[in-house]
Amino acid sequence: MAEYRTLSAGKLERGSERPEQKPVRKFLHGGDLEGAAEKTGLDVSELLDFSANINPLGMPPGVRGAVMESLDQALSYPDPFCRKLRRALAEHTGQREEQILCGNGGADLIYRLVYALRPKKALVTAPAFAEYEEALVQTETEIRFHELGEPFVVTEAFLEKLEPGLDLVFLCNPNNPTGLLTERSLIEKLLGKTKELDIRVCLDECFLEFVPGGEAYSAADLLDEFPNLVILKSFTKLYAMPGLRLGYVLSSNTELLERMQKAGQPWAVSEPAQAAGIAALKVCGFREQTVSFVEKERLFLKKGLEELGFSALNGQANYLCFRAPADETLEERLLKEGILLRSCANYRGLGKDYYRAAVRSREENERLLAALGKVCGDHE
Repeated sequence: MAEYRTLSAGKLERGSERPEQKPVRKFLHGGDLEGAAEKTGLDVSELLDFSANINPLGMPPGVRGAVMESLDQALSYPDPFCRKLRRALAEHTGQREEQILCGNGGADLIYRLVYALRPKKALVTAPAFAEYEEALVQTETEIRFHELGEPFVVTEAFLEKLEPGLDLVFLCNPNNPTGLLTERSLIEKLLGKTKELDIRVCLDECFLEFVPGGEAYSAADLLDEFPNLVILKSFTKLYAMPGLRLGYVLSSNTELLERMQKAGQPWAVSEPAQAAGIAALKVCGFREQTVSFVEKERLFLKKGLEELGFSALNGQANYLCFRAPADETLEERLLKEGILLRSCANYRGLGKDYYRAAVRSREENERLLAALGKVCGDHE
């Protein structure tokens, strides 16, 4: 399955003319501002996007300038091995350069991993980030889903699904879209058992940077002990640069990283994206400032949602997953107010009455709550 699905007409009879067709495209993720603008007739600048989980503080200082300066290098191909960026990441993460592979965002690296491994059988939680399943479908992998069910916490039951013949496990910590954390002790058990069974593990830590004390949940210090572990990271969310597309993985299995490098195009990361990543890593205190800001606003937004009668999960990232009982049209009605909300209807394991909202600034969060109060009142 591709990110966009095109619905086409049936076969034409011989001799008939092909009618003009307009593809019907359905985007699997949030952040489709152009699509929302087409639906509403509003300009993109008039829309307020709660459907994509981007740092409300915006890009770190110096990143825009670094991108502009990098344009002078656009006459040459970008470094295919991201050497300077990997050196900066090695210093930032404490990992060795050879344990780092950069890509065109986290999604690119998910596909590269799956294409490199060509797994026959994989295990994924439900709910989980949609691209795990999408990538696995491309390689015709047999996918086994572990339904978390309410309260959507990963428990020992997930470990019971590990068995011989399984090739790959995806686990997102904190989970997308619930924002809930998996305990470090459980992750260690997962890694131990998968190592014994020769199963690769992709641990998605893209949102861990937003979690207070998130370092205690990261498995980065276990890379040398578990060569079957691949940790996924992204610049997209924390550094607010989704349009530049930049992510990376960490693994002590350098042979696997080489295979992943070859599993996609050679110039995966543009010169501006590499320059932006290097500049972002130089900014001191940005993550700490972000965590403090997001935690305060997350609690404010959660309280506001609950006062409106919604049931919000206790997520720890920069977004909240909440339930609007018996309400499957909230996304559409909110869009009429110029606000994008992420419906969780296409997440396995969640009903059509679940939604995800990014944590934004106080003024923007208040606007969301006011709009929710208005459309829910009109709906009654």
